[in-house]
Amino acid sequence: MADLEYTVADGIGTILLNRPHRKNAFTMDMIDVWAEALRDARTDPDVRVVVLTGAGDAFCSGVDLDRRDGAAPPTPLQRKESLTERIHRIPYALEDLDKPVIAAINGVAVGAGMDMALMCDMRIMARSARLSEGYVRVGLVPGDGGCYYLPRLVGTAKALELLLTGDFIDAEEAGRLGIANHVVDDADLDGAVSTLARKIADGPPVAIRTIKRAVYQSARSDLRTALDLISSHMAVVTSTEDSAEALAAFREKRPGRFAGR
Repeated sequence: MADLEYTVADGIGTILLNRPHRKNAFTMDMIDVWAEALRDARTDPDVRVVVLTGAGDAFCSGVDLDRRDGAAPPTPLQRKESLTERIHRIPYALEDLDKPVIAAINGVAVGAGMDMALMCDMRIMARSARLSEGYVRVGLVPGDGGCYYLPRLVGTAKALELLLTGDFIDAEEAGRLGIANHVVDDADLDGAVSTLARKIADGPPVAIRTIKRAVYQSARSDLRTALDLISSHMAVVTSTEDSAEALAAFREKRPGRFAGR
């Protein structure tokens, strides 16, 4: 079986980190496949929403620090390039992907594993799952975007506490902090993720993609710019067949039937 599997079924693309014997620590080869899967999801009209999860009892324990294959220690430039040229392709690909991405956090997520979850648009956590930035415990800085994503979710002070201590937080605390959208019993995780993904996948895709884009655009804009953008978005969206079908379905009290489904 592949270390990373990407499948598409009924409008939902699923990226499975599949190294349970290593708590789904990722390798650079996995990053290559991961980035390609996100690029495919971006252009595939059959994909409406993407789910990221891990096999076994872990979500992701970060980069596999033991996969050096006997090579000499990397130079500072090589370390930087391994991030900028390979690992950072994941957050860049996610930024380019205007389809919603859900992290199904089924177990521990540490360091880069936590950051990979933070990059997603939404997170559903199993009650037994735990999170830790962890980098400081091994004398590192968050190389995958933790210093960017975490403060935007929990605020600067709490983000600094988590980043500077590397302390673990449980799923309930993650929910209170706004990291997790939902916390569910372990046995209910797959069902909760499937329900949310299905609800999104069954919605009008043009409107859903535009809403996601508008939310992130607005976070980086002043009010006038955000309202100007949304007026343009509204003008385009209301001209689409998706919009007409959604309105008809609402009036007729029936599920929408959108292109490609």
